[in-house]
Amino acid sequence: MTAVQPARAKRVSPLTKFLIEVGPLGVFFFANNRFDIFTATAAFMAAVVVSLAVNYSIERKLPTMPLVTGVFVLVMGGLTLYLQDDLFIKIKPTITNLLFAMILLGGLYFGKLFLRYVFGAAFQLQDIGWRILTLRWSMFFIFLAVTNELVWRNFDTDDWVNFKVFGIMPLTFIFAIAQMSVVKKYGSLRGVDDAEDAKDAAGGTDDGNRPT
Repeated sequence: MTAVQPARAKRVSPLTKFLIEVGPLGVFFFANNRFDIFTATAAFMAAVVVSLAVNYSIERKLPTMPLVTGVFVLVMGGLTLYLQDDLFIKIKPTITNLLFAMILLGGLYFGKLFLRYVFGAAFQLQDIGWRILTLRWSMFFIFLAVTNELVWRNFDTDDWVNFKVFGIMPLTFIFAIAQMSVVKKYGSLRGVDDAEDAKDAAGGTDDGNRPT
């Protein structure tokens, strides 16, 4: 009798990862435009749960940052719906970004490079590279928290939703791309190195030593 093999984990393709991360924001934006912030919050919560489930079905694990963000979406979204007060969903980005910043800065102070655990599967960096990225991402998270506070306090709900969807995501993408200079200087992409190592192992002899 053949034993049932457990499902094997797969790597999420960049396009799938992008859709998983952006999908809930798209649902939030369209639901707010079509209905109101409370309907949008409920739809956002459901979409986040679906995105986490899809990610888990592919990788057989949940990435740390989306999981933490998802928990905060469910908690703050639940308070928004229960109390019928959109303050909670509006301050969610402030709280999560400050939390990430404090965790990274606290880890840096105690000699723990938490970004290595998050991005270690993609990057091979020297410790100084991880420290630079940790400090930069911490400052960026604080910047996002402060900007979110300025936007929701000084603009209406629709403007805040537009900022959340079309402001935070592009800013994060641009900032992440800008950090590639650190990766190039202090390390490399793990996938590229692995491919080159495999290539060297398969055909590492030079042309003059190849068997005829």
